[in-house]
Amino acid sequence: MKDPYDLYIIHGWTYTVEPWKRTILLLKEQGIRVKMLRVPGLTEPSDKIYTIDDYVKWADSEIPDGAIALGHSNGGRILLNLCANKPGKLKYLILLDSAGIYEVTAKKKIVAGLAKVGKPLKKIPVVNKAFHKFTGTTDYSKAPENMKQTLVNMLDSDKNLKIGDVTTKTYILWGKKDTTTPPRQATAIYERLPSAELKFYANWTHAPYISDPEGLAKALTKLVKRLEK
Repeated sequence: MKDPYDLYIIHGWTYTVEPWKRTILLLKEQGIRVKMLRVPGLTEPSDKIYTIDDYVKWADSEIPDGAIALGHSNGGRILLNLCANKPGKLKYLILLDSAGIYEVTAKKKIVAGLAKVGKPLKKIPVVNKAFHKFTGTTDYSKAPENMKQTLVNMLDSDKNLKIGDVTTKTYILWGKKDTTTPPRQATAIYERLPSAELKFYANWTHAPYISDPEGLAKALTKLVKRLEK
């Protein structure tokens, strides 16, 4: 029986998928059947502190074998780990401005520090601004305490991610205006993957479903229809 969805999407670090609606509507108008998976602890509330292993198990249970899946930002990190652990899981992997490259930066130090200190720093505008810029969301101020530690766990997991173990055919779509996961990270992922294609888009930011939903939908429609032939 043919799977009812052509494309599974795992969103990034955000507490709402509302900004994705325009892109998904445009995809559906082009006949692309899309399922947006709601990440536990983010768009699906949870009190648990998650590890990358928890998210890999979750993604494995939500996505059928042989599917096409797209991961944006933290969603890309989850799918890279899934494919590294289960090489035959996906038919194709699409990375959209993905996380997964480990870099020691000032922003990451702020993330780790805030998670350790907790509530006293919550209301400091400069700290929240750094979080907003790093995670690509304006919802960090709404984050429950467990998800702050979860974010630290996600960042730390990049140290152990062996991207070269991902043998799934991968398509990397990246915005040249991305300042959250900058273009150099796209190149770093591409160079580590044994089977990948990389394409940059001049007008895309870290969240092209916001900055250019029409362009994103067009690119994804073209790619998915190509992969389904």
